[in-house]
Amino acid sequence: MLTPAWKKNAKILVKGAKKFVDYKRDLLAPERVAEIESRRKDLSDAIRSKDRARVDEASKQLRATCDNALPHQKPQGWFEENVEVMFVAIVIALGLRAYYLQPFRIPTGSMQPTLNGIVGTQLPEAEWPSFPVRMAEWVLRGRSYVKLVNDRDRQLARGPYKGLGVHDKQVMHFFSKGEIRFLDSPPLTIPGPANPSGQTGLDSALIEAVNNGGLLKKGVVLMEGMIDSGDLVLVDKFSYHFRKPDRGEVFVFDTLGIKGIKDRSGPQGSGSHYIKRLVGVPGDSLSINTPDLLVDGKVTGEPGIRKVAEGKPPFKESHQGYVLARRAGPGDTNRIYLESIGDVLKLDKEKARPGFREYAAMGDNTGNSLDSRYWGTVKEYNLVGPALFALWPITSGHWGFIK
Repeated sequence: MLTPAWKKNAKILVKGAKKFVDYKRDLLAPERVAEIESRRKDLSDAIRSKDRARVDEASKQLRATCDNALPHQKPQGWFEENVEVMFVAIVIALGLRAYYLQPFRIPTGSMQPTLNGIVGTQLPEAEWPSFPVRMAEWVLRGRSYVKLVNDRDRQLARGPYKGLGVHDKQVMHFFSKGEIRFLDSPPLTIPGPANPSGQTGLDSALIEAVNNGGLLKKGVVLMEGMIDSGDLVLVDKFSYHFRKPDRGEVFVFDTLGIKGIKDRSGPQGSGSHYIKRLVGVPGDSLSINTPDLLVDGKVTGEPGIRKVAEGKPPFKESHQGYVLARRAGPGDTNRIYLESIGDVLKLDKEKARPGFREYAAMGDNTGNSLDSRYWGTVKEYNLVGPALFALWPITSGHWGFIK
């Protein structure tokens, strides 16, 4: 307690210099280590001599030796600092996307009116609003105005979308685009998936080309109108690691290995993602008695499923609740699981090994949804997570947590 402060500080400096050498030994040159140890000894000897002036001088020498032991790095400039910040932000964003939250764009109208898909509308350019209005609509409504003119003669290749040369693709995993493929030139990118692009005039232009021997003539207007973006939702990829999926919630799954989807959906085939309402969990036996969905022969009571069955606003008056699947025509020979009254879709639980337990998915817009009625079950390994939050557009009426 009676030790003077100058002596306490000197002893602390001796210990601190030793820690500095221990922590930085791999970076220090051998001669620097020897010099620091020599200065530490000088300070220890000065402390024992009880000569304050000698201690002050030895302390000063030891500090200077430690400060100059490592080469001084040039301070980062503004560019380096901003690049580092952006890099860290990108790493954090990729980590969140990989393990916690993933953005997902609703591509079709199968979940309307709960969630909006991408919709196209043909509109002559002469009737477009002013540029400031179009920019405001893009920000608030996700609406973009598009006009695409064919710049040269091209020979159309056939493709999965209505037998035309249009293929869907994903950009950065959640932007849906399309491309027209040709026999004599590189693909032509279009600013939307095949179906909404077709609604802006593309279908008519390509059908005319098919009728003309596949020749798409120069100057043909391929698209002219507006495309309303589908809802951008955040998917919770974390929850299913700690809880079982709940019947009635909206969820996202990948289509890998679901043969019925690959056979039916063409450009939206195996490897893409779907968003539907989870209507059946392992062990359920599902059937339909319009407008109700039955589980084990009883009407289900989950709020999300009842909302679809009852069809109250914002559902349209034409909404019929849950309806049986119907074939595209006499040539449709694909298997259908819920086509007639009395059909039952059973979800395996007891016999399925981990990762292969079965779930069922249906769109809220069941009259226009390719779902488990047509292609069967979703395996546990296909699950991505529950749809958590509708992020954009903010004026769709869906902004907020998804129910």
